[in-house]
Amino acid sequence: MELPSSLAEIVAGYRATPNLVGESGGVIHQLDAVGRPTLFLKQGGGRVATDIADEYARLRWLQGRWPVPAIVGYAETEADAWLLTTALPGRAASGWLEDQPDRRETAMRAIAAFLLQMHAVPIATCPFDASLNLRSADAAANVAAGRVDLDELDSEREGWSAEQLWDRFQRLLPIETVPVVTHGDFSLDNIFLDDDGAVTGCLDVGRVGVADCYQDLAILWNSLREFDPGLAEAMFKVYGVAPDRAKIELHLLFDEFF
Repeated sequence: MELPSSLAEIVAGYRATPNLVGESGGVIHQLDAVGRPTLFLKQGGGRVATDIADEYARLRWLQGRWPVPAIVGYAETEADAWLLTTALPGRAASGWLEDQPDRRETAMRAIAAFLLQMHAVPIATCPFDASLNLRSADAAANVAAGRVDLDELDSEREGWSAEQLWDRFQRLLPIETVPVVTHGDFSLDNIFLDDDGAVTGCLDVGRVGVADCYQDLAILWNSLREFDPGLAEAMFKVYGVAPDRAKIELHLLFDEFF
């Protein structure tokens, strides 16, 4: 890999392996070296570079607030960006739940409690706005530019056009919001657990910002129901709210635009 000199010096002696989990159009490599900590490098140009810059800014702010990867290095040019971080301990919750079906409730309870703690960060301290009002402009731009991936829609919307998605989204507005500091993509791939099922942290924080709590609850519910619909419903009780079906639909539909 061609890297800026500041990063090339840090990773000298490491072996790079492509890692596709969590990739969003850029390149992600896992870096390993004997006797040295595992690192992850994200790099990309254009819109991906903008996403990487957004994640870097949020990672800087989140240090000490949420358990997230530490920043090892960052570099950018007019066209490209590189972000080098530490690895989280444990493994992704998606694989953990897949391998341990008898312990899924334990993991769900830990994840829901962790989300509640994340949402307890005072919104007045957060400099990032992730509200629907702000991000709707980005969603509309993705529709107009044909950037909505219609091959990856949830089963409920399989076969829909981008215009159908947008029309349904507009029909579900407005909603009353409960603003919190949200992760933005709180799926089981982005949550890490240790061997006992305790949460060690979260990653892919490029969408962090103040938004309605269902931005995270809906995506977590959607991820959990792939393993057990009952588990997904029980998550709301642990978190401490009653399921709001309209908000679930709205936020899952909104996620289709990105």
